[in-house]
Amino acid sequence: MLQNPAEVLQDEGPLEPEPARLAVYNADRHATLRPTSRGKIVGEHASMREILATIERVAASSCTVLVTGPSGTGKELVVAALHDASPRASQPLVAVNCGAIPENLVESELFGHAKGAFTGAHVARQGRVAAAEGGTLFLDEVGELPPSMQVNLLRLLQEREYSPVGDSRTIKCNVRIVAATNRDLEQEVQNGRFREDLFYRLDVINLRLPALRDRAGDIELLAMHFFRLFVERTGRSDLRGFTAEALDTMTEYDWPGNVRALENVVERAVLLAEGPYLTAADLPMRLRREASTGQVAALPLPGGGIDLRSSVEHYENELIRQALEKTGRNKNRAAQLLGLNRTTLVEMIKRKGL
Repeated sequence: MLQNPAEVLQDEGPLEPEPARLAVYNADRHATLRPTSRGKIVGEHASMREILATIERVAASSCTVLVTGPSGTGKELVVAALHDASPRASQPLVAVNCGAIPENLVESELFGHAKGAFTGAHVARQGRVAAAEGGTLFLDEVGELPPSMQVNLLRLLQEREYSPVGDSRTIKCNVRIVAATNRDLEQEVQNGRFREDLFYRLDVINLRLPALRDRAGDIELLAMHFFRLFVERTGRSDLRGFTAEALDTMTEYDWPGNVRALENVVERAVLLAEGPYLTAADLPMRLRREASTGQVAALPLPGGGIDLRSSVEHYENELIRQALEKTGRNKNRAAQLLGLNRTTLVEMIKRKGL
């Protein structure tokens, strides 16, 4: 006599956590995965595809490129992708963090100095521009440059020449200049903190990276990518992936620290998780707290009553729209967010005309 299926499950003991959405890339996801010399660009959001398409169009030229966006969005990876796709790929990519160099040393750091140019200059030294000859000079946090250096950078952009500190020579250079900033340079110009002529020289091609919350559909892909990366680095071969609850918790979080913060969270979880799946409990409390407070509040019933069917229909439509927007209209993940089968969601979208 056959047993009741429920009794069979009960006899076998508790089930493993749901192995939903393992840390692998499915072939039908068509996710952008662009390797660069500094890491991989991961995502399928339209904004990321457009950025990569623009890189392909301008890589062969030597035009100046300005990469903007909030901190932690991966601007250095975009710069690396641009360099790697260019004819300069075999030459150096030299990065300069303009905000990390003391103001009195910025000029020497960029252009080098002659022997005896200042106290402590016992030997001549070449700067970052010379080190990048034939390649790409990446000026990170260019909005932090002091006004005196903005003038010198403008000359470099206009004339492709510079003079080392304490040296009367004028040196020609062949470098592509790419700058990045998390500041609004147009606002900085209006506030008198950044030269307008320099801004327009830098802003030939502008690649703006969105905040992670604006491409929430990529959060799962990025989490899977970082999971695989840190599993390999730490040797945690016992880990198999994420539970659906963990992925939903990460997707619902606002990520003020953007991709860099997500990377740190996944690294922490891989190091500390008992496994075999990373669960919501393995994530920092701030993520779980936001997910728990993100529940829909009860709606008051108007004194005059409502059309219940119409109100429910409107609310249902709004949730579907939000799920589609959050996942970049990826119906598989939108259905997961809504707790529906994909076919059910597709039918609802067609029926509702969404």
